[in-house]
Amino acid sequence: MSLMKRNGNLFNSLPSLFNDDFFTRDLFNWRLTNNSDTGTTIPAVNIKETPNSFEVEMAAPGMTKDDFSIELDSNVLTITSEKSMEQEQKEGERYSRKEFSYQSFQRTFTLPKEVVDDDKIEAKYENGVLHLVIPKKEEAKQKPARTIQIH
Repeated sequence: MSLMKRNGNLFNSLPSLFNDDFFTRDLFNWRLTNNSDTGTTIPAVNIKETPNSFEVEMAAPGMTKDDFSIELDSNVLTITSEKSMEQEQKEGERYSRKEFSYQSFQRTFTLPKEVVDDDKIEAKYENGVLHLVIPKKEEAKQKPARTIQIH
């Protein structure tokens, strides 16, 4: 078990934003915990907090944007992908082995309603990476430091 010091209310909400065990995953158990039910690897995710948003990057090379489904149900964001590749058999071909390729995964994140502006979530797929921008509500953004006058 490790201890982590947390400062400020906004940082305390970050772990609840991504409750798929990303921050508490045991790195030595990566091979076992990072596989899907189909035996394929679940794409790695980078999560970055900026003053205005959370940015999620998911490495998924070889996919297209049509291979993904992103759904928001209440405050649960689910990213799903399914891709199957079958090679067409030509007439007169004989083969002793034909392997199908099937990939699927699902990642689920719980978004804190008090921090995230879920109506403005944007997603794009570019160069093998799925990018999501999850904006923060105005009231959740950290205000700049200011000096308070003493009267």
